[in-house]
Amino acid sequence: MNRVDLLLAEYGSYHRTRGNLVCHSFGITLIVYGILAFLQLIPLPLSGVTAAELLIAGAFVFYLFLDVPLAFAILVAVGLLDVIGRAISDWRIGLAAFLLGWVLQGIGHAVFEKNKPAFFRNLVHLMVGPLFLVNELLRIRGARQAPVARD
Repeated sequence: MNRVDLLLAEYGSYHRTRGNLVCHSFGITLIVYGILAFLQLIPLPLSGVTAAELLIAGAFVFYLFLDVPLAFAILVAVGLLDVIGRAISDWRIGLAAFLLGWVLQGIGHAVFEKNKPAFFRNLVHLMVGPLFLVNELLRIRGARQAPVARD
């Protein structure tokens, strides 16, 4: 099993219930949107480019090393969130989205999954979450199961 499949399977083992997956679908999307909304407040010396686009580019490179088709799929998804953020252009909405996203994450794990979030075990899972959602939606990589020891 290669690295991306292992990461997706490990992350998936913390997200097995439908309720948690629904909470994460909205929660992760809102968190990413909130982060991009904040970073759009930081213009870079290049015309029209903000720290949000810099983060998107860096994340894209990380995802390219894991899986090229998934990297391009998530680039489209995050690019859409960036465009929406630019259109709304209100940091308060970004803050509300960010906080609501984390509340949904907490509800998903406390109410539906009854376990702690995967990133408590491995911080890389903060980057894997969006990738997992895109893969769940598009099924670019097959659904894989890997045994994972949980604390």
